[in-house]
Amino acid sequence: MDKLLSSLCMVPLVASVAVCSAEAADKKPVLTASFTDSDIIIDGVEDSRWANTEAVSILLNEMPYEPNNGYEGIKKTTVEISALYDADNLYMKFVWDDPTLSLARFPWQKQSDGQWKVLKNLDSTLHENTYYEDKFAVYWNISERGLAKKGCDKSCHMAEKGLLEGVKEISAGRHYTLGGHLDEWHWKSTRTNVNYQMDDGYLDSEHETNKKWGRHPDPKTGGGYYYNVKKGSAFPIWMSQQAKKAASNNPKYHIVDSDKEPFVDDFKVGDILPGIVTAPFEGSRADVEAKGHWQDGRWTLEVRRKLVTEDSPEMDIQFTDLNKAYRFGVTAFDNSQIAHIYHKGSIKLVFEQ
Repeated sequence: MDKLLSSLCMVPLVASVAVCSAEAADKKPVLTASFTDSDIIIDGVEDSRWANTEAVSILLNEMPYEPNNGYEGIKKTTVEISALYDADNLYMKFVWDDPTLSLARFPWQKQSDGQWKVLKNLDSTLHENTYYEDKFAVYWNISERGLAKKGCDKSCHMAEKGLLEGVKEISAGRHYTLGGHLDEWHWKSTRTNVNYQMDDGYLDSEHETNKKWGRHPDPKTGGGYYYNVKKGSAFPIWMSQQAKKAASNNPKYHIVDSDKEPFVDDFKVGDILPGIVTAPFEGSRADVEAKGHWQDGRWTLEVRRKLVTEDSPEMDIQFTDLNKAYRFGVTAFDNSQIAHIYHKGSIKLVFEQ
């Protein structure tokens, strides 16, 4: 499902930015995290605290598949990545071009006959590429051999003639390892961004019993997101006053769980209500703080995570040794459920001493 990339060419785009592409001669992009004693505010807005960081620029131009139902998302973009750290935390900033702000995720719309309909336009893999949110993911190599060189191509497995590991499979690839572990940080512009979080998960080799194959969420003790629907119902079950006021002109695409109230249908034809109710994760799944901000065709995503968490090293990358290099990769989703753009190989994070 999601993959990674490699390649660095040391050609400056602007001061402090190194440009990487799949055709570059040097295929070992290096991101250096600079030490800071400043208070880094996680809000997705550029500020002076990042001014002296040395960013790397990674070209995303690979796609695992192109949806067959008229995919209009971006097929190429460049991600500028910066990193800082202090005594307790790693901070990262990701900036990439995306001409459209996409927040809709299976929203409800009132029809001319008074009924409600979930808007969707599934492709042949039964995934959505029209009514869907922008997303971004970071994958850290914990213990999967070969990933440093091959990137997430190492963990992404494609079906052949409709079969994957002997199982009928129509999805455009599944993620699982060959025995090691990856840490997954998955930012979702509608489901997690309002809560200042990335969805923290991990990958392992399990694929016989897990319906998501090797992908797992970290444990949570509360919070999370869920569909605004009850099994068997033909209308939303929740609304909020904010979503109600915006339903006709500038619809909202999420309901904050603490603001939800029972659905009362006094809406007009064409009105839209969110398909998602969300609350902040609690527990291990909440380890990664993040906030994205879209403006003028560009996303800026700021991230903070403790260098060392209290969770299993098989679920979370642990930055215990700051003299060591850590490998990761990134991927961007433009209003798409699984279609994405990525890069081959991996990026190396080192800590400035």
